[in-house]
Amino acid sequence: MISRSEQRFIRINLITIIVTLLVILAGGIVRSTGSGMGCPDWPKCFDRYIPPTDVSQLPADYKEKYVAGRLKKNEKFAKYLDRMGKKELADSIRHDKSITVPEEFNPAKTWTEYINRLAGVLAGIFLLLTAIYSFTYRKSAKRIVVLSLLNIFVVGYQAWLGSIVVSTNLMQWVVTVHMLLALVILAISIYTYSYAKQLHKEPSVIMYRIAWLKGFLFFTLAVSIAQIILGTEVREAIDVI
Repeated sequence: MISRSEQRFIRINLITIIVTLLVILAGGIVRSTGSGMGCPDWPKCFDRYIPPTDVSQLPADYKEKYVAGRLKKNEKFAKYLDRMGKKELADSIRHDKSITVPEEFNPAKTWTEYINRLAGVLAGIFLLLTAIYSFTYRKSAKRIVVLSLLNIFVVGYQAWLGSIVVSTNLMQWVVTVHMLLALVILAISIYTYSYAKQLHKEPSVIMYRIAWLKGFLFFTLAVSIAQIILGTEVREAIDVI
């Protein structure tokens, strides 16, 4: 029988999955509407917790200010890549002229990106709650605890990478990694939810191990991931064209 604490974990985990899917959907809307740079800084939006609705609410030099901030952050990121042995990537960031192009204020794009960020914050809160409630399984199913905690670290890295997406002016490979990490977070959440649901269930059918079926599933997964990566790259290339 499932205890109340386990039911609570399963319920919170399910909400986390739904919210994470909404964040991915919101991210797609941001990309399709070209709102990725609607907020030129991070984590705030135009140095505000609630963004402006009119350009008159911004200082006269707001364009230069946020370009300078992005360049400073990018230099730190480039140095990090240098230490990782990725000098070519670091140099591509340092010499990318598009980063120095200021963004015009557009209230529709600003609020589209802002709502996307709010959805991300909500997902982060539910991921944290999932990790906290996962300790219900600290004795019976430690993998749920480990994976839930791992998800917190992944979402923390994802948040940092989100700031890099902004500072690099939506650099293609950074956006692609950002998307893939969102799928990793979703996959971990789905796995912990499914595993927790199955813990107290008796198998209703006999499962046979079919090697070719397992291989086919992994192949399908690999093709799906490749398609997502290709789709992200194509979408980014359209902006360049």
